[in-house]
Amino acid sequence: MTTDEKLKHFLDTSMEDAKNQSETMINEYTAALDKLFEEHKAETTRRMELRLKTEKERQSREKNKELALKQIAIRHEITDKSEELTNMIFVEVEDMLEKFMQTPDYEKLLIKQIKEALDFAGGEPMTIYIDPSDASLQATLELATGAQIELNPASFKGGTRAIIHNRNILIDNSFEQKLEEARDGFTLTGK
Repeated sequence: MTTDEKLKHFLDTSMEDAKNQSETMINEYTAALDKLFEEHKAETTRRMELRLKTEKERQSREKNKELALKQIAIRHEITDKSEELTNMIFVEVEDMLEKFMQTPDYEKLLIKQIKEALDFAGGEPMTIYIDPSDASLQATLELATGAQIELNPASFKGGTRAIIHNRNILIDNSFEQKLEEARDGFTLTGK
């Protein structure tokens, strides 16, 4: 083999070796870049999924908060409307009571309440009161029941009140008390 051939062979071998080394380095660098790219892609995807999840949770919380505020507003509206309707009902009931107080049945009711109070007292001393607006019925009621009846200093919207002094008992059959009890126990059901 001549020197030229040897040189050509050396050059070819060196070029082939350099080419192989270059390809190996490029492959290793490409693999490293691919790995780095995949890691970056996975990290970016994970961050985006986390951001998406966080945003969905935030939106859900906002929606729930908004819904809760609307529910509170609706409850307030319902409560206000319920109070308004309850007041209207009780104004109507009071009007009906005033009309009832102009009938003979009202006088019969007062007589019945007084007699029941007298029976309950069993002869013990008691004071029986009627509403000041019923002053015109006082003599008739005393005559019908045989009891002494006094006018209450303040109005209690009709009915009677009786006090049994020895037992500290108040028998309150006033319309004011009955209306208060009815209002306390009244609930609109919406049916």
